[in-house]
Amino acid sequence: MFDNMTSEDKQTIIEHLEALRKALIISFTAIIIAAFASFYYSEQILAVITLPLRSLNQKMIVTGVTEAFFVKLMLSFYAGFVISFPIVSWSLWGFIKPALYPSERKYVYIFFPVTILLFAGGVLFSYFGILRLVLNFFIYIAGANLTPMFKVDQYVSFVTAFTLPFGIVFEMPVVVFVLTKLGIIKYETLARNRKYALLIIVILAAALTPGPDPFSQLMMAVPVYLLFEISILVAKYTGKSKERRDDQ
Repeated sequence: MFDNMTSEDKQTIIEHLEALRKALIISFTAIIIAAFASFYYSEQILAVITLPLRSLNQKMIVTGVTEAFFVKLMLSFYAGFVISFPIVSWSLWGFIKPALYPSERKYVYIFFPVTILLFAGGVLFSYFGILRLVLNFFIYIAGANLTPMFKVDQYVSFVTAFTLPFGIVFEMPVVVFVLTKLGIIKYETLARNRKYALLIIVILAAALTPGPDPFSQLMMAVPVYLLFEISILVAKYTGKSKERRDDQ
């Protein structure tokens, strides 16, 4: 693989790998430090996580000796990732920055706060907008003959696995910007496959938000599709900018 490369090409690859290693080390260290700090506030974090369930007059149970400890440990890492996300994002942007043209590196300072706002918006939207609807559906579907008993470890795992993907999915415009800059995707490809994207989004919304009516599904599908349309516009503008640079 490296036989046909010049020494300069090999040096460039080594520099990129070193930059990636540095970004990963900084990100991992930030998450660990934030997780340790969050452990001291795990009781308060647990109160926030369980608020949607308690608002439905439901309680949780602990069935294992060490279950409560590992739940609070899990919450610490979850909170650590959320708290350290600005540092993680800045590290990743620092890795991407050298691949941009000098005149385009200003976009890093624009997209960095956008990245944080989109992630926070996705997590908060799923927590305040959809989570309670999903929990209400599961309680509703149990019926009058069954008494729901939520194990705390399973509930916390469900909430973390439910909210974090929203934060990641909301990063779609930023990811499209980077991929378009790198020439991996094109505006025409995204625009041509709108109908397939809409179908996939609707299917995923139906699978992830199985509410008793289409309202909860639309609450997920509509914002995600709007983000897809925004991503198409980002790809269109970014692609034109890239073509102008290539022609120079």
